[in-house]
Amino acid sequence: MSSVQPTMSTGNHCSFVLLAEFDIYQGAQLKYQFPQPLGIDEGVLAMSMLPDGAETQLDDWTIFFLNQTSFNTISPVLALDTPEVKSVGLPGEDDIRQSDKPELLCVLNLVRTKHDKKLDRGAKVLALAICTRHPFIQIFKPFLLMALDDYLSDPSQDCLARLFDAVNSMDLSGAPTLTRYEKMVMRSSERKDIFAEKFAHLTSHQVNPTHGAGLKAIPQHKSTNSGESYSSFEEGILLRNHDKERTRDDNKTRSREKPRARDRADTDTSTTAPSSHSHGQLQNQQSPSDSSFSLGGSAVWVGDESGLDLQPKDNSGESGSVASIAASSTLIGSSRKRRSTDASSSTSSHLHGREQNVRQVSHAYYDSYARGTVKDTHFYHTSVAYKDHQLPIKMPLSTFPEEVGDYSLIMLIKVFSSHQQVIGPIHPHLHTNGPQTHPIIILFNALITGKRIVFLGHRRPAGEVSSFVLSACALGSGCGVVLRGFIERAFPYANLHNKDEWESVPAYIAGVTNPIFEASGQWDLLMDIKSGSVTVAKDIHSTYPASNTVGLAGPLVSRSGTLKAESSIGSEDDVVRIAKEGVKSDFTGKDNNADKMFIEDIRAAIDDHFGEGLVRMRFTEYVTRFVRLASRYEEEITGSTRFGYSSAPFAEIPGRSTKLGSGIAFSDEATCLRELSANAHRIEAWRKTNSYHCLVMDYAKQQISSPIRGFDVLHQLFRLRYTKNMVDTEVLMIMRSLADNVKTYEQVVELLAYLPHGGGLLYLGFCLFHQKEAVREATVDLFNQLRVYPVGVMYLQALNHFQRYAYVRQAHAREKQQEQRHQYHHHQETAYPIPMPGSSFSSRMHSNSIIGERVHGAF
Repeated sequence: MSSVQPTMSTGNHCSFVLLAEFDIYQGAQLKYQFPQPLGIDEGVLAMSMLPDGAETQLDDWTIFFLNQTSFNTISPVLALDTPEVKSVGLPGEDDIRQSDKPELLCVLNLVRTKHDKKLDRGAKVLALAICTRHPFIQIFKPFLLMALDDYLSDPSQDCLARLFDAVNSMDLSGAPTLTRYEKMVMRSSERKDIFAEKFAHLTSHQVNPTHGAGLKAIPQHKSTNSGESYSSFEEGILLRNHDKERTRDDNKTRSREKPRARDRADTDTSTTAPSSHSHGQLQNQQSPSDSSFSLGGSAVWVGDESGLDLQPKDNSGESGSVASIAASSTLIGSSRKRRSTDASSSTSSHLHGREQNVRQVSHAYYDSYARGTVKDTHFYHTSVAYKDHQLPIKMPLSTFPEEVGDYSLIMLIKVFSSHQQVIGPIHPHLHTNGPQTHPIIILFNALITGKRIVFLGHRRPAGEVSSFVLSACALGSGCGVVLRGFIERAFPYANLHNKDEWESVPAYIAGVTNPIFEASGQWDLLMDIKSGSVTVAKDIHSTYPASNTVGLAGPLVSRSGTLKAESSIGSEDDVVRIAKEGVKSDFTGKDNNADKMFIEDIRAAIDDHFGEGLVRMRFTEYVTRFVRLASRYEEEITGSTRFGYSSAPFAEIPGRSTKLGSGIAFSDEATCLRELSANAHRIEAWRKTNSYHCLVMDYAKQQISSPIRGFDVLHQLFRLRYTKNMVDTEVLMIMRSLADNVKTYEQVVELLAYLPHGGGLLYLGFCLFHQKEAVREATVDLFNQLRVYPVGVMYLQALNHFQRYAYVRQAHAREKQQEQRHQYHHHQETAYPIPMPGSSFSSRMHSNSIIGERVHGAF
């Protein structure tokens, strides 16, 4: 399952190294270009590296891009002819890369002011930059810091050559390539061992290169997070259920289990993995409770406590290895030996090939994780030698191309969070909630509708301004997951010298420090970082006239008969309360409660000190919902949609067939009309942008490559999450469709990627308590297929105690029933000889078999 990028070790991570210096008489000068000149105006390049007011900052970081326009396109491109690493992004990205347009280069620039009284101006201002294709440019900051110190002590081009060679010597050959859905699952999980099996090909030195030779790994304590407690509720229930049995033959049980398992009290102690024992000895000494921590927490065990021998049966030790337990047991976390749901001792030798592959590929890394040599699987850890220093590198594995640098959405929201700071006219493309539209929503609307946006940071570090621009790009794209096309029109630091360049780009997103741009008026939305104010251009109506052909009058009403009322309570992202609010006919008075509630939730999360990861996931969900809403709008206006499932409710035709629903769901027709009309203007404006056309291409390609096909998974998950009084037939068809179509690893990961952030399998787990037995059986089938893979095991571990115990009980009951059937049929086959077809004895046997099955079914 784990794939490694073949070009990681051969491609250049750094394409160019640049050094600029400010001369008191000649101004900013580009002093060195290594390994060759870029073929760009050196004066413009030097001014981009030396921002205005750089002399007031001791250190400053700036970011800009190359190959965006004809002004900054590199020529010649001899240094770019070698194979390069390309991050895995949204489907359709290959189409862009195969075009004649050169690939975007990210430039990370370090500016430093060195004070020296001997100099004419009392200081020396230098800038050192590297050009790379990687969006995670923050990992190169240690290189620039040390290289600039090196240059100040020895100002020569040799310093640039050493930096160039050091960066390109970075070995990322062991870094796993994650798919789009794997990245989504990784960033939604806070577990530090997520997708640990993808690192199984690494040696211990590759897993943690910072450990010196001969150094022992520091023993790690077991996880004590509340969500990972290994003294589980269902374990206690199962133990109490067997108390009487153990009391009857207490002496016999002790004599049988003492040499195999530790005492109960031992499971509460921390684990230290022996370092000098062989692999087989390690397994013999590890109890299942110790092994359970390879998956980070408590787990559900199914069946009675005896009957499953987890000790190694041969020298290979596969049956007792950590990976074996991870793949074949339901969930790991008890010191007792219990029978698993679908991999009991009688059937463990008949595991599918995919389960055996999971065992083999995950054992090595989980063993390393248990020994404490693994830090965090969200990053690929390596190190690079620069002169006499080993620089540790943490390469993030879940970065999308639209996410450049180490941006912060929380900082963006905190600075621009006041309604009172919005100045200028109200425009339907921007103010989807009238005068009460939140500044962040105004910014999002400006991003997706193609407005010219300027972030002004007067007397602020250029690096801070750049961070706001990159945060805005991530916000508009859904943190790189949903949309694209924002980074290519972003100028994180722009100045007067390249003014003609970036102003020639339609819908640019620029960061400036010079207040002269505020008076120029060459913008549609001005975001003042210092004051937190948001200004809409006074002539925006003449530049972007609002269309009068959409809204409450016109096409929506004429096609309103096609909007089907669905028996769901609310719509996606808690917009159920929209039905309680009224909507005025004029766009200036529309009350888009969905946006208001979203911002309230985000602000509450920030006030409660939730992390950046949660805020990013919430914006991903928000942009996803906008796209699904736009798909519904396009279908109502044109009769079909190019980037989504057609909207249809669940259909049940008595005596014929049933069909699952699809598309975005609403509580009723009035709510649907209210949502569509409130968003009609910004959707119409978005449909004219390049971001829309990219999404159409992405969706077509994604439909071909998607592991789960044939039905709208998001729609089904939403129905299970919000619908009230859903008919049993629909619930059964949803769960059966998921159980029948989520079997392979890729399908499991896609389903997990669609689950709501923070909810996990919670809403699917409710089906374990459904009144209809077929629904409960389909849910058990689905969960059994999830637990085949370690990532599915982790999600099952996150179920609450009641759901986990319900799964344990039902899965165990099914296993017992299957065993009884197997024993009965085996008894029938051995008790009677197999007759020849057509004989009278055969007829009697057939009759007896039917009677026996009926009797067996009665029990």
